[in-house]
Order: sequence, then structure tokens, then C-alpha cells
Amino acid sequence: MNVRSDRPKGKKPPLTLATELTFLKGAGPAVAMKLKPLGLERVGDLLLHLPTRYEDRRRILPIAEVRNGEEALVCGRVVSTEVRFGAKRWLRVVIDDGRSSMVLRFFHFNEVQKAALVENRWVRAFGTGRITPNGAEMVHPEYRVADSAAELPPEDRLTPIYGLTTGITQTRVRALIQQALAVAQADPDFTADFPGLGGPATLAALRTLHEPDGRDLGDLLLDRHPAQIRLVREELLAHQLCMRLLRKQTKAAPGARIEAVLAATAQLQGRLPFVMTGAQRRVIGDIAHDLSAGKPMLRLIQGDVGSGKTVVAAAAMLGCAQVGLQSVLMAPTELLVEQHARTLAAWLNPLRVEVGLLLGKMKKSERDEALRRAASGEVKVWVGTHALFQGDMAFKRLAMIVVDEQHRFGVGQRLALRDKGPAGVTPHQLIMSATPIPRTLAQTIYADLDVSVIDELPPGRTPVQTVVVSNERRHDVLLRIGEACRQGRQAYWVCTLIEENSELQAQAAEETYRQLREELPELRVGLVHGRLKPAEKEAQMRAFQSGATQLLVATTVIEVGVDVPNASIMIIDNAERLGLSQLHQLRGRVGRGATASQCLLMYQGPLGEGSKARLEVMRTTTDGFVIAQKDLELRGPGELLGRRQTGLIGLKIADPVRDSALIPPLQKLADDWWLKTPKEARRMIARWIGDAERYAQV
Repeated sequence: MNVRSDRPKGKKPPLTLATELTFLKGAGPAVAMKLKPLGLERVGDLLLHLPTRYEDRRRILPIAEVRNGEEALVCGRVVSTEVRFGAKRWLRVVIDDGRSSMVLRFFHFNEVQKAALVENRWVRAFGTGRITPNGAEMVHPEYRVADSAAELPPEDRLTPIYGLTTGITQTRVRALIQQALAVAQADPDFTADFPGLGGPATLAALRTLHEPDGRDLGDLLLDRHPAQIRLVREELLAHQLCMRLLRKQTKAAPGARIEAVLAATAQLQGRLPFVMTGAQRRVIGDIAHDLSAGKPMLRLIQGDVGSGKTVVAAAAMLGCAQVGLQSVLMAPTELLVEQHARTLAAWLNPLRVEVGLLLGKMKKSERDEALRRAASGEVKVWVGTHALFQGDMAFKRLAMIVVDEQHRFGVGQRLALRDKGPAGVTPHQLIMSATPIPRTLAQTIYADLDVSVIDELPPGRTPVQTVVVSNERRHDVLLRIGEACRQGRQAYWVCTLIEENSELQAQAAEETYRQLREELPELRVGLVHGRLKPAEKEAQMRAFQSGATQLLVATTVIEVGVDVPNASIMIIDNAERLGLSQLHQLRGRVGRGATASQCLLMYQGPLGEGSKARLEVMRTTTDGFVIAQKDLELRGPGELLGRRQTGLIGLKIADPVRDSALIPPLQKLADDWWLKTPKEARRMIARWIGDAERYAQV
């Protein structure tokens, strides 16, 4: 619970939920510093540091009944203790319960522990049993020591197990959480319940999860205990309330009134070499309606790979430029930025609209000139990376922000760009996601946005046939690639690594490049990866786009931003290492022309169940929304979208997939609360999130 307080330095504050952890008994500055990586800074944060699982220590098991690989609670008298030396120093403690004995092994111990574990003292130990030829043993069990067995009774309730960090023990965390529960009990604001939520009150629910009595263990393990449901509903409601507050704050200021979008779209269509789809025209209509209302637009465009989101953005940006206003398109990678800049320039330059480019790696003189032209209003359309919202970038009349690949940016980054608008006017926001987001997730993450979906692919696009093939058939794949390229087709060969390391990825790509040149000497092979200098990368991409290169070896940097209609074959090496969303994005690089296209997913066996499931989904469907839903089910929202990138950092308990059925009624409840009980709404946000603006800074 993100609660904050201001206090004079040097004074020991009274214990409240806003008190820093350093003032709790058993904490102190050193422990408080170690707890920070867990997101624990204030007393209230401890309340929501919930157990990851529970252990049953309610029965002491005779040592003779301990089974190999199973957890057990045992109790015995110490019969010997000695330090042994082998590959490393370790402490060997033998305990006996009167019928059988067991060895306790400690590879990390100090003199205090050694002094406590002396002969004739009693030890209660909990851990995973191992049955060896020499008898039963436990390695690094959690234990307590006393002078008699009577002082070591079993627990009277389940034992919660928490996520830890280096230097912090379960015992320490449990003691701190007990103090936090006592502080919450004495807080009248915290114990005051919220109307209309049902189930146990917040504090009672928290006590149930931190101090379970074991009667409802099955429900706890299945995440369906009434206490869990109550807290999940509170958290989802707080999220909905917070996103509505951010939307309300954004909409409070006026937005530029732009009524030229439909006319600009007609002019743009006249210059395009293709006809816009009905879905594109429908979404442009949504945007035109928003821009003409005089209030800031907050709209998300969702569309599958290749559905034509960029031309929709171009129409809106042209509409801004033709009334003297500026717009910016922000994308996550320089490669994608360069692609957008080329595309927009080809469409807009003939209509007398210049496109400016802003990259992080520009020379100082180039950047200074770009800053000058943005601040003067001379250039109306800008494309860039996150450099667009860095401190020294200023626009004269910024009216609209377009963010591509929204799942790679946080809400806070959008707010930073929002503040680049002229005084008293909030820029319109158009968010584009090439990663289809299932509805259940979109209505949680993007609760502050209106949503438009481009659900129609441009004519002429051919379906991509996907084949899953073992690496053992690499020779057959090489023959197929060689024959296809000799017939005038082009192909991608994508290299993947488990580690997200640009240096290692570059090495892997370079090695594959060398091998393919040896194995296919008659082909012109190119290479692109994240370690190339921008000019080298640009030259390689241009060579491939022009057809000078037939086979392009690349890392996943070509996931977005590359459009080569003649490229009709995609080989993804070690495809089992990638998630569904990334595989789908890569496959979207082919099938952009009239030629039938193929995607070969090469894997290194044996495959795990998760890898098998992902590759089977890719083989059987090309529907991005189906793939996104499957990805969500297989990996969960945090891993799929990246918690820090999406604003999901606030969700500690709720799961938008598992809890999707709870969301629609909570959306209605959030609307009712803001209308009828805004004070309760703010109290709920404060309880779960803290400051709403701070929540956005992810």
C-alpha cells in the first residue's frame, strides 16, 4: 500500500501505515534498505506483501516416516555437531527422535548458529526430506532450538512463505508483518469499511491471508477464498478509479479543436498507391470526431500485424499540420522510428508537409537544429524515440501525440509528453498497439482510453503458412531457401538467444551469417543486429529492401519496423525461446506482398510443454487476437506485457485473466463511486495506490 508522509528529519515518528520501515522493531536502516527491492518502504507496504504459498507445520512427523522429496516437520535431540571439510566447509548436525536419526546439513552458517546447535538441545526442523544410503537428511531446513521438546510444539496454523531478498529471512518478514497488522488495527481510517463490496473487511481479509488457520486451505491454494476475492475486488476497483481520475484530469483542460481530418484523409487517399480499408476509414472517423470536440482525445487503436495503423495516424497528423498545429509520433526503437519517418515522408511530402526526425544518437549540431525547428513550429510532423519527451525538447504548437507500440511505454511517459503541449491546452493522444491485447486485459490496462479496432487486413495480403520443423532438418531448410531465392524471392533468417543481451545476440547473428554464406555461397546474404552503427544498419536494410540482398540474417530487432513486400520466407531459429507475441510480430514481416509466404519455426528438441503449446498455436492460427489471448493464458499479464512498461505495477494480487469476470461490475461501481461518493473513491485509491499521478510514473 503506497502511502506517503512528510515528517521533520531527526524525529522518531509515531508508528502509522505511512511510517518508514526503519522504525519498526527488528528493522533499522540496514534491513529497510534490503527490503526496498521487494517494494517495501513503509509500514503499509508490508500488509500487501502476501504469502506466495503456505507450509503445513501443524504435525510433527516421526523421522522414520519422512519420505524422499516431501516436506516434513521433525523434532529431535542433537546427538552430535561437527564442522566437516570437503569441496566446501559445512556443518553436520545429527538429531534423534528416540526411534530414528536424521542429518541436518548447513553449508551457510555462523558461529552463533553452531553454538546453539550443541549436544542434548532439541531442534524442530522443517524442510524437504532426502533419503540417502546413509539415512534421512535435510539440507538447510528452517529450524528452532530449545532446551526441551515441550518448548517446540508444532504450529497451530499454516505457515506463510513470503518472497524474500538477500539477507532477509522468513522469520524477520513474519515479525515485521505482525507489527504492520497491529498498526493497521489501530488506524480508524483503515478499519473503516467500504460499502457495497461484500465479503470480509480489508483488515480481516489480510489477517486471513497472513495468519491462515488451515480450514480453507483448498480455497486459498486455488485463489478463491473470500478473503482473496475481497482484496482482488478492492485492487481492481482502485485501478479502475485511478485510471478514471487520470482520464478526468487529462480531459479537464481544453484540447485543440481540429476539424480538418476527414478532408485531409481525402487528400491523402489521392496520393496513396492503395485504397484504405473500411476498418481504417471507420477508425479515422472515430479520431475525427474526437479531434473536433475541443477536449483532449484519449484513444487506443488496436490492429493486427499489417492492418495499416500508420496510415490512420498519418491522416490525423496531416489534419493537424494543415491547420498549423504540430504532432509527434513516438516509437520504441530507432529502427522503427526510421521506418515511420520514411513512410510518413513518402505520403506527406507531396502534400507539402515536412517530417522531422529525432533520435537519441544524433550529432549535437543535428539535434540542436531539430530542437530549433520544433520550437519555432517550422516543422509540423515529428517522429522520434523517447528522446521526444526529454527535458530540452519543446514544441511551439503541439496538438497531438501518437505513441506506437504502447505496451513498451508506461503511462508516465505519455503524461510527460502531454506536458509538452502549450500552456492551458492538453495534446490529443492516439495510442497504437501492434500487439493485439485481449479485451479482458485492455479494459484493465487501458481503462483511461477509448478503443478502436482495425479488424480488416488490406487487400492483396496473402495468408502466411506456418511450419514447425526440428533443427535436425536444417539441411532441408537450406535447400528450400536456396531454391526460393534463386527464383527471385527474399527471406529473413532470425537468430534468437535466451539472454536479452545485444552483445551476445550480435555474436550469434554474426556466426549464423558466416555459416550461411559458406552453405549458400551463391546467395547475397546481409546482416543486421542491434550492435551495428545506425549507418551500417540503414545500409543493410536498404540493400534488403531494394533486393540487392536476398537473405537477411537478423536478430529480433526486425520484430517491428521493416516492410519488404518481396520478402516471403521467414525462418526463426530456436523459435521455442520466444513468446507468442514476439513470434507473431516476427511472422508479420512476411506476407506483405502478393506472393504466398511461409514462416518456418525451427526448434531445438526436446521441447517442454510450454514451448510445444506456443509453437502449436502459431502453426494453427494467424489471428493476432487469438494469439494474444493464448499468450496471456500461457504466460500471464505481467510477463506478456512487462509490469513496469504497462502500469500493471500496481497489481499485486489481481490477475486480469483469472479475474476477468469481476471487472465489468467493478467498472460500473467505479463510475458510481465517482458520481455519488468521490470521497470513498479517493480513499480507495489512497489505500491501494497512493498518489494517482505517482501511480502513473512506472
